[in-house]
Amino acid sequence: MHPDHTPQRAVEIHHPTPLPPVTVTPTPVVPVQPGTVPTVASIVLPDGRVVTGYAIDAARPEPVTAKPAVSRTAVNVALGGVGFLAVCGGLLLLTSFIAALTAFIGQLIILAAVIFGGWIAVQVLSGSGHKSGTTVNIRRAVIKRSHFHG
Repeated sequence: MHPDHTPQRAVEIHHPTPLPPVTVTPTPVVPVQPGTVPTVASIVLPDGRVVTGYAIDAARPEPVTAKPAVSRTAVNVALGGVGFLAVCGGLLLLTSFIAALTAFIGQLIILAAVIFGGWIAVQVLSGSGHKSGTTVNIRRAVIKRSHFHG
């Protein structure tokens, strides 16, 4: 360890690897129709090298076309109206469906009440059948109580 108690670190030195020189192979010359030879331009780079190449023509704007007979705003308003009508039709169908479903559920409830009420009426009014429970003769109990004098 070092006298001031700090560990020694290994020092790594990196040397850049030189790139091999680039060799440019000449490209074959393509024959061009006379009158259509593009212009050649040369550019001097900051390090002194000269780059030569064909100049690219600036993009030409397309000619302005005539305005359509119907404005885009009118088309958007018309399409919005068609969409609104489609939504309104869908909402009308949905409202009709909900109303029909509500009426159907109400009729089912009424039918269940009629059937259940009829079943109860048959059970109460029927005299036949098995009777369960204790039968008490109230008349005798009242008479016994009336003869009892405390």
